Amino acid sequence: MRLGLADLHLFLSIVEAGSITQGAVRANLALASASERLRRIEDDVGVALLERLPRGVVTTEAGEALAHHARLMLRQHDLLKGELQDFALGVRGTLHLYANTAALTDFLPPRLAPWLAQRPNLHIELKERTSTDIVRTVAAGLAQAGVVSDAVQAPELVLEPVAKDHLVLIMAALSKLSLQEVLHEPFVGLMPGNALQDHLDEHARAAGHALAQRIRMKTFEGLCQMVAHGVGLGIVPQGVASRYKRRYGFVARPLSDAWANRSLCLCYQDWDALSKPMQRLLQHLGATKPC
Repeated sequence: MRLGLADLHLFLSIVEAGSITQGAVRANLALASASERLRRIEDDVGVALLERLPRGVVTTEAGEALAHHARLMLRQHDLLKGELQDFALGVRGTLHLYANTAALTDFLPPRLAPWLAQRPNLHIELKERTSTDIVRTVAAGLAQAGVVSDAVQAPELVLEPVAKDHLVLIMAALSKLSLQEVLHEPFVGLMPGNALQDHLDEHARAAGHALAQRIRMKTFEGLCQMVAHGVGLGIVPQGVASRYKRRYGFVARPLSDAWANRSLCLCYQDWDALSKPMQRLLQHLGATKPC
């Protein structure tokens, strides 16, 4: 077999997404290129690795074996890169950190800024995903760590709380406070693909009705401005509401839904398996080194 790391990454991306199309997106490949590379992988190993279904793909027995070993190989490759980068005083190279919207907006900036300023040769690549996607990616061995909401289920991973992340309902005037009670009200949302917006849309569908979005904004500030002018309701992290409430004059009240009362957690599989640079980053963000 002549499988390379790029082949293994693409195959795992397809397996975790359950779809060749979505797997190609995760691997940053065009669908045609991903399909052709997948065909070459199956030709190379001489056995079918995926079963094509009307709504996606599932692994065959051989495909599951490849997925298992691919996770181990990619994880070891990442650890090797991290260890080599750590030789230069542990401050060189690139760390890949996945985070949900709230973490990227409020939690990480003030904490990463002084830490990175002291390490001029270190780079951090932040990737915004929903908490569910981050857990899936870390569990699959495609990432070392992430920052997620504790509302997500992650039985195979360590979730270590480091900050509060309550969601609040913002409005131009007082209104009801549970998502179920305001489902039929007009809303101001964020652009499709935003991790927090995807999370909210999912809970709205679970409550029985999609949010009635009058307009979608690219930034939290734009969303808050719209809400302040009475365009609709909005749901934002508490930190965002506190930052813009005085400037734009809207009202913020906690959502009563249990899933909105969240904490941000550092998410990883095994502390000892993390690279030294990643361990140092997580400790700076609040992780407690296991005894």
